[in-house]
Amino acid sequence: MRVLGIETSCDETGIAIYDDEKGLLSHQLYSQVAIHADYGGVVPELASRDHVRKTIPLIKAALVEANCSKDDIDAIAYTAGPGLVGALLVGTSIGRSIAYAWGKPAVEVHHMEGHLLAPMLEEDIPAFPFIALLVSGGHTMLVQVDNIGEYTILGESVDDAAGEAFDKTAKLLGLDYPGGPRLAKLAEQGVPGRFKFPRPMTNKPGLDFSFSGLKTAAANTIRAEGNDAQTQADIAHAFQQAVADTLVIKCRRALEQTGINRLVVAGGVSANTYLREKLQALMSAQKGQVFYPRTEFCTDNGAMIAFAGLQRLKANQTATLSIKAKPRWSLDTLESVNA
Repeated sequence: MRVLGIETSCDETGIAIYDDEKGLLSHQLYSQVAIHADYGGVVPELASRDHVRKTIPLIKAALVEANCSKDDIDAIAYTAGPGLVGALLVGTSIGRSIAYAWGKPAVEVHHMEGHLLAPMLEEDIPAFPFIALLVSGGHTMLVQVDNIGEYTILGESVDDAAGEAFDKTAKLLGLDYPGGPRLAKLAEQGVPGRFKFPRPMTNKPGLDFSFSGLKTAAANTIRAEGNDAQTQADIAHAFQQAVADTLVIKCRRALEQTGINRLVVAGGVSANTYLREKLQALMSAQKGQVFYPRTEFCTDNGAMIAFAGLQRLKANQTATLSIKAKPRWSLDTLESVNA
């Protein structure tokens, strides 16, 4: 079976075609970074308009890359949520309409399930059960994954997500959008130990996250210490270290609490090299394994949506004719593929 996947939840237009026997046949991705850079963050209306312009041309390009026609496609999968409602409406409207026009089933995909399953696009895939750390600009959560669709949320952010805190702190440092990767690059020049930031919510039990206080601590330090180049780098290093330590501490707790020794890390922040080093050290100490998607599949993409859609299609979990975007959609409400 071949599934065309459409991702338009935020500021990337991703289209891919996945075959359950041959794997990924095509992967088209357009980033809106240049459009939003002047504003220092994503402007929802501009994001929606650009998805309108890019989605159909990218679908055509994906078909050409995969050397197939609409007749070779068995289903259309699209991100139905969560995300920016206008951006989601573009993908859901186009995806559901094409499915109807082509006489194919349509599949609604949860954006975070796409991220969670992205490591399964690689050769070395995790066995069930595993713990997933989903860490991106909009979400930070720990999930116990017993099977596809069998998710227990162990902890999540009560305010800013880790990626959001990265971007906001980068903006305070005067770094261009997208700030997270630029802050990580700047942190490489930082002197360890000059600044010490809190590891939020690690001194109390539980697996929830909070990064707004850490962001405030960084903001206060920036105002107090000035903005010379070395100070900026030292602050960036201390901030990145605090985020990574917090995530590692919570992951260790989740692994010990569940007795599971396999960890999946996905979402945009999972591309952070420093975080990967810390989590690799954790799993080596735990005598466990850690799994990531390749860097290009850490951020939003159509490949993860096509793959997740294929799993739902195999379970006959297809969409009705209605077009509905779900900007808020809890991961633990999804149906198991074994139901």
